[in-house]
Parts: sequence; structure tokens; C-alpha cells
Amino acid sequence: MKIISYNVNGIRAALNKGFITWLEAANPDVICIQEIKALKEQLDLEVFTNAGYKYQYWFSAQKKGYSGVAILSKIEPKHVEYGTGIESMDFEGRNLRADFDDCSVMSLYLPSGTNSARLSHKFEYMDMFQDYINNLKQSLPNLIICGDYNICHEEIDIHNPKMKGVSGFLPEEREWLGNFIDSGFIDSYRYLNPEKQEFSWWSYRANARANNKGWRLDYAMVSQPLQENIKRAVILTDAVHSDHCPILVEINQ
Repeated sequence: MKIISYNVNGIRAALNKGFITWLEAANPDVICIQEIKALKEQLDLEVFTNAGYKYQYWFSAQKKGYSGVAILSKIEPKHVEYGTGIESMDFEGRNLRADFDDCSVMSLYLPSGTNSARLSHKFEYMDMFQDYINNLKQSLPNLIICGDYNICHEEIDIHNPKMKGVSGFLPEEREWLGNFIDSGFIDSYRYLNPEKQEFSWWSYRANARANNKGWRLDYAMVSQPLQENIKRAVILTDAVHSDHCPILVEINQ
């Protein structure tokens, strides 16, 4: 199973930048999308169907033009779960899960900490999400949680590790992500690329992408029972529909 995760920073904007042509060429079995910034009703769903994605699931934020996640699949899931059942997490449309025969794939968009109020919300969300996943793994041990975690884990994951006091690279955020991995997950990219420095997000300011001054914020976290099944994990830096680029993980079944 080939899975791609992509924070598109607005699906309608991405479509205008050639997203469908890119998707057909990339040809994943499943694509997890974050920050769709649209309601299902605002989209021409036929363009995704014509690209081969018959099974489409959209979970939008209550606030228009904000957040939201989606999963498009060539394979029919056995079950799709919209949200977590926790209202303070779900009203922003940040979690969507598709259960297949051999694994469950989640599209996750973890909040950013753009100001003190949002940072507080981010930490609350992270704690609740960890509890939610701890419980979920009891019934669904083969989990692949793809998405924008809005955290750089290690110094190798950011262009300037001396950066201090900025959300996304705070010690407390990095510690949480380390603990999340230690709770039973594998950072698939780092597992197969232990010393490679690549990024998945660049600021629109100061020519950051051209100068490769980026952050690795996007992860495909694979639960430990699937460790031996991880075949490939790459960052697709050539895709330019967003301030993020896609990441890919391939799982043997």
C-alpha cells in the first residue's frame, strides 16, 4: 500500500496549481490531505473520481475556509471514522480515519501554536490525542497516522536548530513527539533515513524554500507491529502546490 500525506494549504488553491495532474502521476493507493480549507459542497468531486479516487471522505472544520482533513482512496475501506468523538478536537476537522483489512490510516492535522491561546489549545489537544491513540491501539494495533504534526522532532529536522521560543520547536513540543513515538510508533522517514536532512515545510517569507530554510513538520507514524512492513519512506520535495510538500510511505501487506 502506497500512502501519501499532504498539507495542501487549501485544496481549491492546490487544484488551481495542477494538483490533479500531480496526483495522477504520484498514483498513491491512499492520500491523506490536511488543511483543505473547504466544505465538500464547494468542490467538484468528479475531478478526484476521474483521477481514480472513487472513495472520498471529507471532514471539514465548522469554521469556513479553515483547517479540515480528507482521505481519498482507490481501495474501499471497511469503516471510516470522522473525528475522535472529543468535541474540543473535532470542531476544527483535524482527524479522519479509514480502516482497511490490514491497517488503519489516519489523516491528522495537529494545531499550530501561533499565539499563547492557540499554544495552550495545542498542548491540550496533544494530551487528549495521546490518550485517544493509546485506547485506539487496543482495538486497532496496525495504525498509520499521517499528517502535519506542526512539530520538528530533532535538530536535524529544522534548518536552524538554535531557534528558541518558537512554536513547532519548543522543548515541550519536541518532548511530546518523542514520547508519542516511544508509546509505540516509528517515524517511518527517520527509520529509513537516519542521517538525511530534508524538510516538508518552508515559510513563504524571505525565499525560504529556494534557500531550503525549512522544517520537517509532516510525518507518517507507523505503529510498531508494522515495523517490518515499512518498505519505503520519502519526502516529495518537487511538489509545489503548497507551503508544505507531500510525504510518502509504502507498506508491504
